[in-house]
Amino acid sequence: MKLFDVYPLYDVTPVSAKGIEVIDDKGEKYHDFYGGHAVISIGHSHPHFVQRLTQQLQKMAFYSNSIQNPLQQELAKKLGRLSGCQEYQLFLCNSGAEANENALKMASFHTRKSKVIAFKNSFHGRTSAAVATTDNQKINAPINQQQKVDFLPLNDFEAFENCIKSNEHCAVILEAIQGVGGLDEPTTDFYQFVIKKCREHDVVVIADEVQSGFGRSGKFFAFQHHRVKPDIISIAKGMGNGFPVGGVLIHESLKPSYGLLGTTFGGNHLACVATLAVLEVLEKEDLITKATTMETYFRAKARELPQVKRIKGRGLMLGLAFDFEVGKLRKELIYSQKLFTGGSANKKLLRFLPALNITKKQIDLFFEGLRNELNKMSG
Repeated sequence: MKLFDVYPLYDVTPVSAKGIEVIDDKGEKYHDFYGGHAVISIGHSHPHFVQRLTQQLQKMAFYSNSIQNPLQQELAKKLGRLSGCQEYQLFLCNSGAEANENALKMASFHTRKSKVIAFKNSFHGRTSAAVATTDNQKINAPINQQQKVDFLPLNDFEAFENCIKSNEHCAVILEAIQGVGGLDEPTTDFYQFVIKKCREHDVVVIADEVQSGFGRSGKFFAFQHHRVKPDIISIAKGMGNGFPVGGVLIHESLKPSYGLLGTTFGGNHLACVATLAVLEVLEKEDLITKATTMETYFRAKARELPQVKRIKGRGLMLGLAFDFEVGKLRKELIYSQKLFTGGSANKKLLRFLPALNITKKQIDLFFEGLRNELNKMSG
């Protein structure tokens, strides 16, 4: 049997990893400044993470959500405390797309409406309603296009007000930092305006924090930079440090009932322990504060490169904008400099999404490799 060929692959085969260092099958060492799409939040094979999962695996890996699982209660309590979102309820699932599916479903249940407002350059996942709210027609099949979605320009107050006053929408879904779209952000005024108008029209605000959550932006959630309270928060990627886990934080004003949402694997014992381990490391190593410190250092180093036209993002969800497409540069960084980086829908943006415990010395390695490649291009 062959694999279904949907991924263009770089010719690198990692076999082990620790921290931000990745070793391939030839013994070559790479530095990972992308974290597998911002998934690796506390570093590959973090000792505490490995220990916690190993201990749980030796006890019990899985049982369904038909039994008591105290780990879920422990996780909800710790997540509420560290995020400052104690007034929310936690539903655990398996991925960011599934988190957004459940968020949109809850909004529709709550309002009894089905239309959604999303934003241009958005990315919310690849499943039914999630992909329908993703601004990329290439990955929207006809079955997805049955969903009713209005795509608006980010930070366009007039377009948003004109759209929402139709009173047809169940939800607005937005990223505080657009990940795949290229690190564009709503302004604080616009995010607060969205919240205000949604309250007036009984529309649910869904904060997609799948990539920006769990400290990556320098706050636990990126929407917290704007002093707002969404109704629902979707999370995944960095919460499990590589273990597949997602979740939805649902404000207490939205009431649950038996059977409303469900999942076979979501919230299993290993998933809970993986997420608890991440939260424990975030707290013990003060990684959210460190993300802001490393952002300052990164920006200072980036300003030394004349080829960099703009620095985008927050915390350790950053991008360097150039006046040329970066596809070739990314390949050379991998093959010549042994550095993993990220791209986006913005072809001129190089994304930087390392583990939150990255050091200044490791950032220096990134800029040394980047400078080498930029000099080759210009010379």
